[in-house]
Amino acid sequence: MSDLLEVESLDLEGRGVAHQADGKVVFIDGALPGELVRAQITRQKPSFDRAKLVEVVRPSSQRVEPPCPNFGVCGGCLMQHLEPTAQVAIKQRALEDAFHHIGKVQPKQLLAAMHGPYFGYRFRARFSARFVQKKGGMLVGFRERNGRYVVDMDQCLVIPKHVSDLLRPLRTSLSTLSRPDRIPQIELAVGDACTVLTLRHMEPLTAADLQVLRDFAQQHNIVWWLQPKGPETAHPLNPEDADCLHYDLPDYGLKMPFKPADFTQVNHQINRELIRRALRLLAIQPQDRVADLFCGLGNFSLPMARFAREVVGIEGSATLTQRATQAAALHGLSQQAKFSTLNLFEVGAEWLRELGYFDRVLIDPPRDGAFAVAKAYAELSLAERPKRIVYVSCNPATLARDAGILVHHGGYDLKAAGVINMFPHTGHIESIAVFEAGQTGPLKPVVAEDAD
Repeated sequence: MSDLLEVESLDLEGRGVAHQADGKVVFIDGALPGELVRAQITRQKPSFDRAKLVEVVRPSSQRVEPPCPNFGVCGGCLMQHLEPTAQVAIKQRALEDAFHHIGKVQPKQLLAAMHGPYFGYRFRARFSARFVQKKGGMLVGFRERNGRYVVDMDQCLVIPKHVSDLLRPLRTSLSTLSRPDRIPQIELAVGDACTVLTLRHMEPLTAADLQVLRDFAQQHNIVWWLQPKGPETAHPLNPEDADCLHYDLPDYGLKMPFKPADFTQVNHQINRELIRRALRLLAIQPQDRVADLFCGLGNFSLPMARFAREVVGIEGSATLTQRATQAAALHGLSQQAKFSTLNLFEVGAEWLRELGYFDRVLIDPPRDGAFAVAKAYAELSLAERPKRIVYVSCNPATLARDAGILVHHGGYDLKAAGVINMFPHTGHIESIAVFEAGQTGPLKPVVAEDAD
């Protein structure tokens, strides 16, 4: 039995949101806002139901035919049935809603959304692997939408084509290893000069296995790294391939070396656009001293060092700050850019005072956000605070929370904000916001519930 439902909105898992006759919310896989659909309830919860789409009675004008044959099964892309610019509009609305409901703030200006390639954009990925004899051997790809099985896939449209073309030969080659059943995953890292596949293997590889990998690498022009245990055990199959990965930032004359397990942005084109926008919003002057918090490899720090008097990059990972220091030396920027390691989730206003005055600050935290940093800046006096803060976020909820702290407790103005379509066809929302110091100092202390 199916119900006739009017779809009102879309959640960030690509599900249509409707209300049943009794007012109960139902999430419908594959349905789009504005559509009239027939849906069958598949799971009931006290506060909502889940349903599968049976029929689209009245389709949305923004519905498109998903180009990927894996759509609907693969958990990698959830929105390919929605026109790409409409995807971005939904993400922008989600960001605005987060500001309104969580931070109780509103940006004075909405920045134009940043767009890039919709396919072939993903230069980093983690593929699951599973040996399934009845399906012909090894499966390599993303997990199914329910997360239980690996999709039987021969292509993937969001990774570069040369990597997608490897999926079938990769399956064939790995099936010949001595213990293919003990290979759980393969990580992809694409640089401007090489493509690295990191093989997680839970049993030692034989000499014959290593030869299979070498033959595959030579035939398909890739580099193998091997990971027998944790990430720290990863190493190149051939030592001469240890330093082949890098990405270029041509606007700033920079070549950014990295290792396969290092954090880098998955979308290189959007990353370059993001750096341009962040630097434009910061409006760095030659005499400025700038802080880059959660600086990683120096993705923002080194471009900023081309314009500022001094850049101080701070990051929680000693490995990443070491990479950033080496990259600064490589480009002759050691005097302009300095890096240190510190847990930024446990800092306070006194720590900021010890660092000295910064004219501009860039914050680029992980999904947990930058609560301690925002609280510390909110507690500084007017004379101590930077003129401008640019905050790059991968989680609208924590950005909105931290924006509320800066605005309501620190007296900052939220000048502008907008989304960055770093991950097309997914519910992932990258965004950027710019804050300016107001005309008053701290307004009121931050209390524990502000972190929730």
